[in-house]
Amino acid sequence: MSNPFVAILMGSDSDFPVMQSTIDVLKSFDIRYEVKVTSAHRTPAATHAYVTDAEARGCKVFICAAGLAAHLAGAVAGITTRAVIGVPIDGGPLKGMDALLSTVQMPGGVPVATVAIGKAGAKNAGYLAAQILAVADDALAAKVKAERQKNAEEVMAKDAALQAQLK
Repeated sequence: MSNPFVAILMGSDSDFPVMQSTIDVLKSFDIRYEVKVTSAHRTPAATHAYVTDAEARGCKVFICAAGLAAHLAGAVAGITTRAVIGVPIDGGPLKGMDALLSTVQMPGGVPVATVAIGKAGAKNAGYLAAQILAVADDALAAKVKAERQKNAEEVMAKDAALQAQLK
């Protein structure tokens, strides 16, 4: 498939504000994406149908966000052999710790790459998806490397400014 895409699946539309960070990262790399609300528990047949269809249409990475029981990423990983990235949403009485454990504790042979809880994790999911796609795309790999260098330069500039203040 010459134009792969990333599918962003959310267990609820309330996850969208957090997952906007993922979208922003994918846009910055000109990576195609789709966004869908689907539930591992409430719409399992629709989830299965979407994942199967998306894979057939060229989806290479599934990013799945869910809070509380957080089985969306695991359910998707059980359907596809494409890369699955789980984003635990920071909500509920345990502030996302339950979602983190539900996402990361997968049985052997059904991996889910799990990122941090909340917005930082959503951002990293976008970067990780870009890195996965970059394995087969040298132009994208160069963009990812340039972004990493830009981030390093920003930190060095902030340090230089701080050092100047301290003198």
